[in-house]
Amino acid sequence: MRVLLVEDDEPIAESLTRGLSRYGFDVEWVKTGAEALAAEPTDMVLVDLGLPDMDGLDVCRELRARGDVPIIVISARADETDRVVGLEIGADDYVSKPFGVREVIARMRAVMRRVRPAVAQPDATRSSRLTIDRRARRVHVDGIEITLTPKEYDLLAFLAEAPGAVFTREQIMEAVWDANWFGPTKTLDVHVGALRRKLGDAAAVETVRGVGFRLVLT
Repeated sequence: MRVLLVEDDEPIAESLTRGLSRYGFDVEWVKTGAEALAAEPTDMVLVDLGLPDMDGLDVCRELRARGDVPIIVISARADETDRVVGLEIGADDYVSKPFGVREVIARMRAVMRRVRPAVAQPDATRSSRLTIDRRARRVHVDGIEITLTPKEYDLLAFLAEAPGAVFTREQIMEAVWDANWFGPTKTLDVHVGALRRKLGDAAAVETVRGVGFRLVLT
């Protein structure tokens, strides 16, 4: 998915660009409202309100007048008035600074589920033997529910977003535990081991040496 990031704060923009890129988003970064309005169409826009040449609310208003691209405001202005105005002129969500990449991605996915349900993550992942019900946070193997801890479920659900795709340890830790996790480095391995035991041969959590893990459905 192509994302237009409109942010003049370089450290924030660079951090967010790196984070989104790790999750497979194609990010175009611009620093001004004028550049944002001149940019090629994208699948989503993340726009800061405090831009050097114009108010980000005016950017939102102009983009909404042009079409229905999903817009998320990211701003240090957490005042309720700014939130209300932003949403009333067409923004789909509002994220206050400081924020984590994981939160932004969760907001982006939620917006996509609302505005473009056809391309959103499905409510369930199913194979011939494994079913993951995201709404109920329940997992069944061969029709029988298995008991997972909250983190085991989060890990399985994250890997199941793209079966067969390899996720790095960094991606998994950031998505499942968050970017500020400073726990034991073996935490991920312990949870992977537990998942393997509980899934049996209904699905495989494969280790990709030197990279990370992937889920293979049978």
